[in-house]
Amino acid sequence: MAAGDHPLEVSSRVIDAGESDEATNRLTNELSELADDISIVESFSHVITFRTEDGLVCFDTSHANSAVAVTEALRTWSDDRVHSLVYTHGHIDHVGGSGAIAADAERRDHAVPAVVGHEAIAARFERYDKTNEYNITINARQFGNVGRSGVPMMTGSDRFLPPDTLWPTLTFDESLSVKIGDTEFVLHHDRGETDDHCWAWVPSRKALCVGDFVTWVFPNAGNPQKVQRYPLEWAKALRKMMAYEAELLLPAHGLPIEGTGRINRVLDNLAEALEFLVAETIAAMNAGAPLDEIIHAVKLPEETLKRPWMQPIYDEPEFVVRNIWRLYGGWWDLKPDTLKPSPRAVFASEVATLSGGVEVLAERAKAVMDAGDHRLACHLIELAIDADWSNRATHEARAEIYSQRRRAELSLMAKGIYAGVIRESRDLS
Repeated sequence: MAAGDHPLEVSSRVIDAGESDEATNRLTNELSELADDISIVESFSHVITFRTEDGLVCFDTSHANSAVAVTEALRTWSDDRVHSLVYTHGHIDHVGGSGAIAADAERRDHAVPAVVGHEAIAARFERYDKTNEYNITINARQFGNVGRSGVPMMTGSDRFLPPDTLWPTLTFDESLSVKIGDTEFVLHHDRGETDDHCWAWVPSRKALCVGDFVTWVFPNAGNPQKVQRYPLEWAKALRKMMAYEAELLLPAHGLPIEGTGRINRVLDNLAEALEFLVAETIAAMNAGAPLDEIIHAVKLPEETLKRPWMQPIYDEPEFVVRNIWRLYGGWWDLKPDTLKPSPRAVFASEVATLSGGVEVLAERAKAVMDAGDHRLACHLIELAIDADWSNRATHEARAEIYSQRRRAELSLMAKGIYAGVIRESRDLS
């Protein structure tokens, strides 16, 4: 790591300046010592480790595909046994590396680590087994088989949850205090990106381990392909963290942060954005607005989204608004025709007939895209596709339209979904 690239130095520069051209989510699989007996291996996700008298305590285990490199990096810092793993939540990039850590323990003749996590993690793992093929499909679509900075999201297995993943051996509901050696870890449960999320306060170090409550991108509270997120509870958790006036904040993605002022600035910015989206969306719902109107009306100020820890390059506010609607209002969008709709192909065929055929729709879609209305262009080309799925020329137009649309998008989620459409139509054309 080059001089001046220590993660705490980078985060301090970026936060103090309020802008950056530096990487804030680094997947190097390299270890940095953050303080005496505290280290981070920056990966997908990070592994945060505390050295105690009774052994190492690791927060998260990284993804299965990066776990061996992460474990090797950890072992350049300490040969102590890993006493405990703490899962901040059950996403596979946080728990999938546990098998590699267990294998390392076996090679060293160490006991298998204890695993601490919220009680809902087991239900998540069971759901992953039930929806295995679905989860493999949506993650391949979201990441294009490749995660941020080239980290593959698939494990090489036919199982979404790696078979060697360790399940929690100690669970809790609302809070849990555990003492390992002379170090106390106070775990708290709050819903945010997931329903099984926990964060920890380490009093002796004035440190917060926050998992995905802070990720140095706009909060992942609206993912179009995943289960419900909880933006207001997320914001409340961030407000709780601020009250500790921590001196070190340790996230599972993005840069660690030191200094109470910097930490609380980031926490406050994230909480304020989520609170704004919830308040504005619910106000519009109470006024009787349909979903279509709300997603185009509720916007965060541009200056908010320019902050390096707030940029919508993974999830984005429009998706969060949809998730708020789903949480508070259900799935119906208030348009009466969508309550019990005609089959999409039947509707599309009727529109194509009225328009003069699918070729006319496709040509109009390309013209609209060229004029800069990406949203309308995609509506039109999808009608053409649904009216005649086998039309090769229409698939060629579709691939061209979504290629332009993808280039104009910021968030990885939108880019990934549009890339999936492009691949599908290119294969069919």
